[in-house]
Amino acid sequence: MALSQIAVIGLGAMGLPMANNLVAAGFTVRGYDLRPESRGAFAAAGGAAADTPAAAAAGVDALLLTVVNAAQAEDVLFAQGTLEALAPDGIVVLMATCPPRSVEHLAERVAASGRRFVDAPVSGGVVGAQAGTLTVMAAAPAGTLAALRPVLDALGDRIFHVGERPGQGATVKAVNQLLCGVHIAAAAEALALAGRIGVDLGVCLEILSGSSAASWMLRDRGPRMLEDAPRVTSAVDIFVKDLGIVLEAGRGAGAALPLAALAHQLFVSTAGRGDGAADDSQVIRAYRLLNGAGA
Repeated sequence: MALSQIAVIGLGAMGLPMANNLVAAGFTVRGYDLRPESRGAFAAAGGAAADTPAAAAAGVDALLLTVVNAAQAEDVLFAQGTLEALAPDGIVVLMATCPPRSVEHLAERVAASGRRFVDAPVSGGVVGAQAGTLTVMAAAPAGTLAALRPVLDALGDRIFHVGERPGQGATVKAVNQLLCGVHIAAAAEALALAGRIGVDLGVCLEILSGSSAASWMLRDRGPRMLEDAPRVTSAVDIFVKDLGIVLEAGRGAGAALPLAALAHQLFVSTAGRGDGAADDSQVIRAYRLLNGAGA
């Protein structure tokens, strides 16, 4: 039977546009968020806003968790009665970036209730969520993923089946975030050096972006590193969290991650000075302070 009724818990910067895209694709969608303004925005887009997570999940085929972390997912599912409100054969889809071991534990508890579980973190940021062009890294049995595929297709244009075990999607997302965080930090270091020497940063960025030194992150974040207060598309605090998850995954696997650890400390330092809500490109401020150039 095709899935038709969906619940989305977490209508934030990512969750709200994702829920809106599901509505636009023809699904019946109920959504919940702690913030009344987010619920109101979802209702204005044609969704059904619920007063509690359990009310949103009552009898639906699939429950999408677009929450901040594993602790929030656990609270929503078990402390607030949301899992039991889901249809008996319903699917829980965890789309947040979480430590692999936490995902495994959540999946075990969901399976014990008779429901199905899909570990499906995403990449693409707010822009991808709005455009429906997210990359989804899904781990689940093939049959479960096949049933969920129309839902995922409304959210992203690159859907990957990375394995059948919970935690495998989270691991792939951790690898992705390792590279993203290190690339941003490396780009900031390069541009901070150029700035320290006195090179025209606009010219330098243009050269680097078209050379073998280029990366997607350099081309995307580099221009914002040259701005004092750029528009926030992904906050410093997100990489404090995500690189922390990367390091936790490394410890669990017995893998040394020295570059990830250094990048994490740069983001932690930037957040610690009160810039956690700034765009993640502003990790360059850490280098400016290290170099004595001020914030």
